[in-house]
Amino acid sequence: MGTDKAFVNYQGKPMLQRVYQVAARCTEKVYILTPWKERYENILPSNCNYLIENQPGKGPVNGLSEGLEQIDADWILLLACDLPLLNIEIIQSWINTLVQISSSTLALVPQRSDIWEPMCGFYRKEIKTELDNFLKSGKRSFQELLSSIEVEVLDVDEKVDFMLFNCNYPGDLDSSLE
Repeated sequence: MGTDKAFVNYQGKPMLQRVYQVAARCTEKVYILTPWKERYENILPSNCNYLIENQPGKGPVNGLSEGLEQIDADWILLLACDLPLLNIEIIQSWINTLVQISSSTLALVPQRSDIWEPMCGFYRKEIKTELDNFLKSGKRSFQELLSSIEVEVLDVDEKVDFMLFNCNYPGDLDSSLE
């Protein structure tokens, strides 16, 4: 992208702010995992909860592990900052299914064909042990992790597919998304 995706504007708002606002409508506690808290303080509410990432650059699996060390919740919803099209109704419907998920299931994640969408998924706090073992073995791929643990698949229909669009290039946010 050539710049911090969190600050890329979509429909007049930085993407991180958009993701935060959706998350805040779905849960009472929203956390931002970053090594640069001061970088985002001007675009997020003053009551925002920050988790400090101590090993930046080690990938999202490591980030999830670090975040889980600092959060006390049965389930967490992990959202990337580059998901400008999040849909509150879809996420809320997923949240409503969490009480029905088997206690042996460690994650609830959308899957397109055989590709997981881990940056818009739910993770049970008990996944921490699996994450740590996975990372200690030198692995870092969410695809590999999710293929090795018990995951409840969230089906991806046309609406979910649209919602899961993530930005990787400056031209990705043209008016064709509106």
